[in-house]
Amino acid sequence: MGRAHHAHLRAAPGVRAALLALLALLSLFLLAPAAVPADAGNIGNSGNSGSSGNSGNSGNSGSSGNSRGGEAVRAAVRAHEAARVQVQRLREADALPTTIKDAERRRRTVRDELWDLLRAGARGSGDPVAVDPSGRGGRCRFGRRSRPPEPESERRSGSESAAEQRAELWTAPTRRYRLSARYAAKGSRWARRHTGQDFAVDSGTPVYAVGAGAVRATTCGDGFGNQVLVRHGDGYFTQYAHLSRIDVRKDQRVTAGQRIGLSGASGNVTGPHLHFEVRITPYLGSEVAPLPWLRRKSVLVSRAPAVP
Repeated sequence: MGRAHHAHLRAAPGVRAALLALLALLSLFLLAPAAVPADAGNIGNSGNSGSSGNSGNSGNSGSSGNSRGGEAVRAAVRAHEAARVQVQRLREADALPTTIKDAERRRRTVRDELWDLLRAGARGSGDPVAVDPSGRGGRCRFGRRSRPPEPESERRSGSESAAEQRAELWTAPTRRYRLSARYAAKGSRWARRHTGQDFAVDSGTPVYAVGAGAVRATTCGDGFGNQVLVRHGDGYFTQYAHLSRIDVRKDQRVTAGQRIGLSGASGNVTGPHLHFEVRITPYLGSEVAPLPWLRRKSVLVSRAPAVP
């Protein structure tokens, strides 16, 4: 299997120091009064069970490692999501701006510590997201650059409600799909637990950016095959893996519904599909449940095939 499926963090001296800092930060959230909803963390199911074989199971996912470092990473992910929920609730309660600002600062501190820790491990393992984010070294298969889709507001009447217009800012990552391997599922094709949601589609099916953002990486050559990583305005990253072709470039701005590539079976797979993942940082190990994240964007992904 590719290195993405067996990413094990080693507790080197520098990493130990980072872990101690993380554990100190985590204590800030263990005493937080707000309860964390089931979809806030990195543990548990987020989607429907899928089938195996040629329907397209992802062979990439792996774990954050079985070491104490891996446990600290998962704890940091949960702490970050708890902090995000706390910030959201403070805003909904119209709390004092200084209170919201302090809560947001704590969330960012946890994210930054997690980022530094995972980046060190990614560089050490040769993860192309850390060492070759443009994909030029790996000679990825690039197609012609895509263009933003025609704005929905120009194709439809101006009678929609504000809520409907906001919902158009986010979309599903592909069409005419069937959900296969779910997030956090166990299986023989990954080291410990599946880190994303698989969408079983025919090879060559268009894959779309779920929201506006900037392309952080376009890589190939590991278990994820040809992949695109997009950073969105809310700070999260979305990953689109096993593509047959990449139609965007690093640092390119994309909008919701813009084609970023075509689905395929590159990398470690059993059949053509799209592996979709949501991360707190660009690196494997910081993933969160993707379907609840999409639901927060008013994007509902069902088990039934989507209507074209």
